[in-house]
Amino acid sequence: MKYLIFAVSLLASLWAGSLAGAQNAWVQVEAQPTLTEAEGRARAYSDTFPNVQGYRLPSGWYAIVLGPFSPDEAQRQLDLLRGERLIPADSFVPETPGFGQRFWPVGADLAETAPSITPLVIPETQTATIVAPVPENETTEQARVAEDALTPDQRMDLQRALQFYGVYTGKIDGSFGRGTRASMADWQGANGFEPTGILTTVQRAALIEGWTSERAALGLEPVSEPEAGIAMDLPLGLVEFAGYQPPFVTYGPKDGSGYQVLLISRRGEGKDLAALYDRMLAMSAIPIEGERGLQAASFTISGEGNGTSAYATARMEGGMIKGFALIGPTADSARRLRLVEQMQASFTPLPGKVLDANLGEPSATPTADLVKGLEPRRPALSRSGVYISATGAVLTTTEVLQGCTQITLDGRHTARVAYQDDLLGIAILEPDAALAPRAVAELAPALPRLDSDVLMAGYSYEDKLSAPVISSGTFSEASGLNGEKHIARLTLQTLPGDVGGAVLDSTGAMIGLLAPRKDEAGRELPKDVSFILQGSAITAALQDKAAMPAPATSKTTLAPEDLARRARDMTVLVSCWK
Repeated sequence: MKYLIFAVSLLASLWAGSLAGAQNAWVQVEAQPTLTEAEGRARAYSDTFPNVQGYRLPSGWYAIVLGPFSPDEAQRQLDLLRGERLIPADSFVPETPGFGQRFWPVGADLAETAPSITPLVIPETQTATIVAPVPENETTEQARVAEDALTPDQRMDLQRALQFYGVYTGKIDGSFGRGTRASMADWQGANGFEPTGILTTVQRAALIEGWTSERAALGLEPVSEPEAGIAMDLPLGLVEFAGYQPPFVTYGPKDGSGYQVLLISRRGEGKDLAALYDRMLAMSAIPIEGERGLQAASFTISGEGNGTSAYATARMEGGMIKGFALIGPTADSARRLRLVEQMQASFTPLPGKVLDANLGEPSATPTADLVKGLEPRRPALSRSGVYISATGAVLTTTEVLQGCTQITLDGRHTARVAYQDDLLGIAILEPDAALAPRAVAELAPALPRLDSDVLMAGYSYEDKLSAPVISSGTFSEASGLNGEKHIARLTLQTLPGDVGGAVLDSTGAMIGLLAPRKDEAGRELPKDVSFILQGSAITAALQDKAAMPAPATSKTTLAPEDLARRARDMTVLVSCWK
């Protein structure tokens, strides 16, 4: 009670002092180098003092002052407030203020200098809620009383700041309920304060100052994109509008920031959402490693690698797909996470409008700049493989594994090496998540007769085509050119991307795995000479292994179209990423 009486009488003294005598003196409590920092500090002081004003100084800095007072009253207030540790110890009364434009209170006439002050009326019914706490030792009860004096806008700003730092996800309504209190405690704990759930005056000032300063540094501003039908906060200090590349509105790096934003907008249904998801996974701007999730009406992608981090999300609703992607440097993780949270919280799909698929980029913007990062990511090397189990285990050759940091199946499913035989040159890959192939290879019990027809499916052009190519030839010899017993020779034209593909007989059974061509020094083999690793050699190498091809049981000759379909269904693209 004694503290409360002192606080109310002190505020009354400040108010009365501001009205008495010739008012041409001020108590300068702080100066900040930027307007944003100065506004944050002025807002914090306004939580405690009724006569805070701010002016630009001739030096370019921004002063926060109390007053105006008469010269004698200014000195008395300086001594009183410093003695009670309510203002910094280096506060002073300027001899010649020389103030320029006024920036605080917000909304004041900026051309006005040293104005006369409008008397502050404090209703008697409210005086008990206005408290000037001592920041260094403010109790929880004193902090709550000071909090009660906050305006609705100030309370909502606290929630916005807590939301910006990722600890608050509720409504911005100025109501300090259980969720807001929990977020305050989380923020306090993360910043080394006792997690009481009630912010002190100093803590509120630090929170608001950090929020306003970082928003200014990021250039976070509300943006409405009418062509895409999207409104949200964007970091315009880091990115700038680059143009339209449907279904994307592109914002490229500003001043070498390394950040990029894509607004996603198109019409579509479930199949279109899945196609967009696949397209984004294949973008060079989206790192391979990370979490992926495709649901019936939404998707989320996050990844990190090669110095880049990315987050993308989109949702389908009412025949429209809308979302955004943020791409930035890995080293700037804390800022990037806060940006994602702020962009998520502010993202608003506007009804009835999506990006026109025929909308082109502005003519002044080079196309190469627009599509930078949007072009498909390319692996270092791609070869073929064949499914050998119902859960998606793949048999391929070791050629595709050299120097890889990551291996994918069909460009989207990550896999690991479960078994590798460098002598024979084969490997088994296990997908990180179980797959459901349409067909799996079965090993033929024996090699076919000489000159029998054989068929294979392989990704001849590596990752350039979305489906394997069918090639046909004949079985020529049950050994290599030098009599090697573990290989056999075919008359079949192939390309490097076909290596690792299954070669089938007329029943659809696998007689072997296409091996890499190895021309001898000074000799170049004819283009139609190819080799397979024989099924018997593969069986011997994989004996007692967890995954190996099952033996074929059918002896029925398949129609050409059925044989080609079976070959395609069991073939998989194996890609090496570096």
